[in-house]
Amino acid sequence: MIQDHIKQKLDEAFKPVYLDVINESHRHRAPAGSESHFKIVMVSHQFSGLKALERHRMVYNTLEEEFNHGGVHALALHLYTLKEWEEALQVEPISPPCVSRKDK
Repeated sequence: MIQDHIKQKLDEAFKPVYLDVINESHRHRAPAGSESHFKIVMVSHQFSGLKALERHRMVYNTLEEEFNHGGVHALALHLYTLKEWEEALQVEPISPPCVSRKDK
């Protein structure tokens, strides 16, 4: 299962304080059972002092294989330091509905 594999890789690479990997493929008109779109909420001390772009690059580099050969198409990344997470009241952001080209 790709979702479990992603979680394992992120656990090993970032030693997160909090990690949630959510399969949101069903929200993106993907076939039933797809594992192509994920939301990742992660809190790690490794993000301290880094801008959002740098944090995103770290995650994308860690999951490069999943993008190139694992069928992952998109990630919604919500990456926090422990202080930021505490200030955000430890609430996961809600993903907006997907708008496909047919919906426009």
